[in-house]
Amino acid sequence: MKVFEEVLPIEFHAKSIGDTKRRIEQINLDSRKIKTGDVFVAIKGFATDGHGFIERAINRGAACVVLETLPDDKQLSSWEKKGVTIVQVNNSRESLAVMATRFYDHPSHQLKLIGITGTNGKTTTATMLYDLYQKLGYKVGLISTIENKIHNEVVSASLTTPDAISLTKLLANMVEANCDVVFMEVSSHAIHQKRLHGQKFSGGIFTNISRDHLDYHNSFKEYIDVKKEFFDLLDNDAFALVNVDDRHGDYMVQNTKATAYKYSLRTLVDYKTKVLANNLEGLHLNINGSEVYAMFTGLFNAYNVTAAYATADILGVQKAELLQALSAVKPAEGRFDIIRGEKKSLYAIVDYAHTPDALKNILTSVRSLMSVGRLITVVGCGGNRDKGKRPLMAAIAAQLSESVIFTSDNPRDEDPMQILLEMEAGVISEDEDKVVIIENRKQAIKIAVQLASEKDVIVVAGKGHEKYQEIKGKKIPFDDKLILKALLL
Repeated sequence: MKVFEEVLPIEFHAKSIGDTKRRIEQINLDSRKIKTGDVFVAIKGFATDGHGFIERAINRGAACVVLETLPDDKQLSSWEKKGVTIVQVNNSRESLAVMATRFYDHPSHQLKLIGITGTNGKTTTATMLYDLYQKLGYKVGLISTIENKIHNEVVSASLTTPDAISLTKLLANMVEANCDVVFMEVSSHAIHQKRLHGQKFSGGIFTNISRDHLDYHNSFKEYIDVKKEFFDLLDNDAFALVNVDDRHGDYMVQNTKATAYKYSLRTLVDYKTKVLANNLEGLHLNINGSEVYAMFTGLFNAYNVTAAYATADILGVQKAELLQALSAVKPAEGRFDIIRGEKKSLYAIVDYAHTPDALKNILTSVRSLMSVGRLITVVGCGGNRDKGKRPLMAAIAAQLSESVIFTSDNPRDEDPMQILLEMEAGVISEDEDKVVIIENRKQAIKIAVQLASEKDVIVVAGKGHEKYQEIKGKKIPFDDKLILKALLL
């Protein structure tokens, strides 16, 4: 148990009513999970407003309520009579993050927490670093889109970056498990929503930035600036590693107090990589004069391997150990995930690419590795998300492939066919003959395999590691990789 005032110090209180020195059991932002003695934090969300659930939380036994907007005098008087402590704050999200870090005794101060942000490459880089450090003999934590790991224990993941309470509790469990270092994907949503407030990062990595999440952010500039905020928050004892082949790399570290390091495939900077070989079996790289073979494919993965190498080097790993371990690291599930056909002599690739830039990267990479054969792409766009990228992704797929199938991809609350028609509108007239629309995703993958001949490559993009289709509020089991394996192996 903790004292409320120690968890949320007085300086965060705009106004307080009741006993702020009382002991509390837990902190929660979900009224359904409140138990006697807990603190309920009312968050103004995008779909619902937690202030509307305060009464329910109090009826379930909440001892304290943290809110931004006070109710009318009659309601407030009712809560006071029930002995509830009411604290008004300027920002509930920030206060929640502060409370979480204090309640769990600042776990991020007790290990090395490294954050990876950017549009593409976060999962691959974070997972690569986790696997690398496991092979080096460290106890490691991973917080990613695919899964969270506490050393060898897998913990399910539903968000790229968890809410402030879940995140801090997860870090506390990692401290308890004696983890030395934690690699964590950092989303723009988490930065903007103050979920990281109060966490101490030992380092930050910027992979790249391109159009994404414009259903949430007001503009691309806002999206860029939110990413930059993460580096602005780093302390002077941290490091900031940025990809300067992306023109926004230098901007990310413009105001950071951290020690800045740069990596590139084009320019002589702190970590310069030359690609010696690139094929479907992997990469042969020269990083700062040292050669390494990596089980990753494509130029975009050359950047991810370089980021992982640079991070380990900055953190003090010996070069010989680093190179040996890095060559043994395998790709993350659903990220350029290759299936070698047995029934047909061809390759199929499952990838999470769900932005125009990511799709262009993977298709360009595959195209560069093909001396013969056709590129067949299966791709869709998610519902209730940025509609502007639909025609862009469609145009890229049609331009870079010999044959394209537009299909359903997590339509959510939208009509799948309407999404596909919005995609089709982006295809130029010269490419129209390449395109087929098949709404049923399983059927679309099956047709792609039927169309493919020896030496062709099939790319199924958009869902990657996901094991479901999200339709009308339900998650229906669906796995691109399993379907391809059944058809090809």
